[in-house]
Amino acid sequence: MQIIRHVDALDTSLCGGALSIGNFDGVHRGHAEIVKQVVARAKQYGGPAIIFTFDPHPVRLLRPDEVPPPLTWTERKAAILESHGIDILFAYPTDRSLLALSPVDFFEKVVLGRLAVRGLVEGDNFCFGSGRSGNVALLRELTSANGIDLDIVAPVQFDGSPVSSSRIRQLVAAGAVDVASQLLTQPYRLRGMVTHGAGRGGLTGFPTANLEAIDTILPASGVYAGRGFCGEETWPAAIHIGPNPTFSEAKGKVEVHLIGCNESLYGFTLEVNFLKRLRDIETFADVNALCKQLALDVEKVQNVIGLDK
Repeated sequence: MQIIRHVDALDTSLCGGALSIGNFDGVHRGHAEIVKQVVARAKQYGGPAIIFTFDPHPVRLLRPDEVPPPLTWTERKAAILESHGIDILFAYPTDRSLLALSPVDFFEKVVLGRLAVRGLVEGDNFCFGSGRSGNVALLRELTSANGIDLDIVAPVQFDGSPVSSSRIRQLVAAGAVDVASQLLTQPYRLRGMVTHGAGRGGLTGFPTANLEAIDTILPASGVYAGRGFCGEETWPAAIHIGPNPTFSEAKGKVEVHLIGCNESLYGFTLEVNFLKRLRDIETFADVNALCKQLALDVEKVQNVIGLDK
């Protein structure tokens, strides 16, 4: 997988493939259907399978107060797309000059001029160009006039409604991470820098990695079963999101107990998959009562992890 941030960096030998344009946030099941068709077309042409996305999200420039919290960061998005057969991810640095291009100019300068693709694959609600003024009907005209194949992929349905990034954000924000994972192609994951916390590991017997600088949406407060990743290492994880009322702490935190981990991870980036919400945040009478509950949480995590293998 190549991550390219400027179209000028594209080697001409990588032209002539198949392309899809979009944010692909989360790389959900709907995205997977588009990617499947991109890969199939690329094999047909003998060229690369390419995803063209935007970094940052265009809304961050146009309406910064309305920007949705992301489900994935660029490198995570690239890794998932690569697992589905994509060769190149364009993470185009969004700027106002790009957003000002008319649909025709965008098509001619990017799709034709720089990428020179033979096939384009999009969803049926695809919009492009300034003010999202270009639609699928215009795209059909442009591709037909230039001898480019166009495939339009219908939305994927789940429980009677289309799969979408906004729907998944709502599920994650509500704590329904197990349902969100059914709409995604991989479990929901966040990342953060491991920093020093309150240092209660010795008191409770359940040391935690305190995460900060998290750049994706946070699940609702509660305790979750998941899995932690740092470098090549992975561990089952009990994840606490929210305040710690037993110790009179009102500030929300993200604390991860990595089961079986005896390493110091301070200063490292820890990635965490969320598999299932186990319970609400509770106030315990004393440390002993808290420790009993934490032991039960760890047991539940191991049961969930066993089912996830």
